[in-house]
Amino acid sequence: MRIYEIGTGYTPIPAKMGAATEIVVEELTRAFRNKRISAKIIDIAASDRLPTDLPIIEVKVPERFKGTDEKLGIAHKMKRVIYSISLSKCLKGIIRKSDQKVVLHFHNQYNLFFFIKLTNKSIRNKCQIIYTNHSYVWHGDWDEIKDTVKKRYFQEVESMRIANKVFVLNEVARENIIRHIGINPNKVALIDNGVNTNVYRPISTKETLLKRYRLEGKKIFTQVGSICDRKNQLGAVRLLLPLMLEDKDIIFCYAGGIIDSDYKEQIDKLSREKGISDRVRYFGEIKPGEDLNEFYNLSDAMIFPSKAEGFSLVILEAMSVGIPVIISENLEFKLSNECLRYKDETDLRHIVDEMIINKHNREMLSRQCRKVIKDSYSWEAIADEYYKACEE
Repeated sequence: MRIYEIGTGYTPIPAKMGAATEIVVEELTRAFRNKRISAKIIDIAASDRLPTDLPIIEVKVPERFKGTDEKLGIAHKMKRVIYSISLSKCLKGIIRKSDQKVVLHFHNQYNLFFFIKLTNKSIRNKCQIIYTNHSYVWHGDWDEIKDTVKKRYFQEVESMRIANKVFVLNEVARENIIRHIGINPNKVALIDNGVNTNVYRPISTKETLLKRYRLEGKKIFTQVGSICDRKNQLGAVRLLLPLMLEDKDIIFCYAGGIIDSDYKEQIDKLSREKGISDRVRYFGEIKPGEDLNEFYNLSDAMIFPSKAEGFSLVILEAMSVGIPVIISENLEFKLSNECLRYKDETDLRHIVDEMIINKHNREMLSRQCRKVIKDSYSWEAIADEYYKACEE
């Protein structure tokens, strides 16, 4: 059996930015190969691809479609279509030539939808199609998301209906897909994301880092994610504001690509109006890996007030470093009970006082975070779950 992990075409693998799905494709492929499982990546062609030890089959697209549109506008959609069409041709060639069982693992609705439309059933029957649903939208109340699903995720609905197996990141998504889309429960399973514990780890040079950024003696809260309303960095500032006004040593540092420049300006405006601009610090887009690990190591805690998520990689990465994660009570995923959950400003204040400012409790929580991740969320453990499902 040979597994093909299929890149989405958003940005080349290895990702130079915080592109979660591309990171999943890369790490899952590496974990398979570490276990002597035959696995390759199929990805968009790129002349500036970062060095990698992984085998990558490149899918060529016209030069004008190779750029990464972080704002996910019309150019992004056109690129996805062009890449998906070229990808389908590539996959058909692989299936026809293969002398062993082929598993195609899709991670994006465009890619699988066009493969279905451009490939006849006889060819599809020669391979096993698995689809991981990374879309945050499915983690919501059905009455609130059904119109969005109908308008924007009809491709994903058909993709899940055709796939031999569908994997989701949380139980809410699983229930929505089974109950409201009518997908056979026997082919829908929950498999978590993982984390590279060799990359995301505590470092011995934290004091040097703090000095570099002039953060010595500060209480540092961080957030990682695209700058937009869904990730809710503005909400983080509002939640921390009462504490920041009382304690001048509290700093909020956030990083990620700017999806919505107007939203970024709202954060800046609130910070100026409240006199905390010097303590709300934007670190820009940070490259995944060692650079991002350094950013996590600045933290006393990570605050994650996102409005909708499947199962965010940054939570796993922070916990792997030993950073306690404070999440909104509205988020539900398998690891959510290992995080510190708040429902309002009063809750947050209590958590900060008892579990973050208190050094003994914070260190205890840090050890617990690392143990949970090491025991259950390495990519090798996640790869085992995928492989067992592929064999069934």
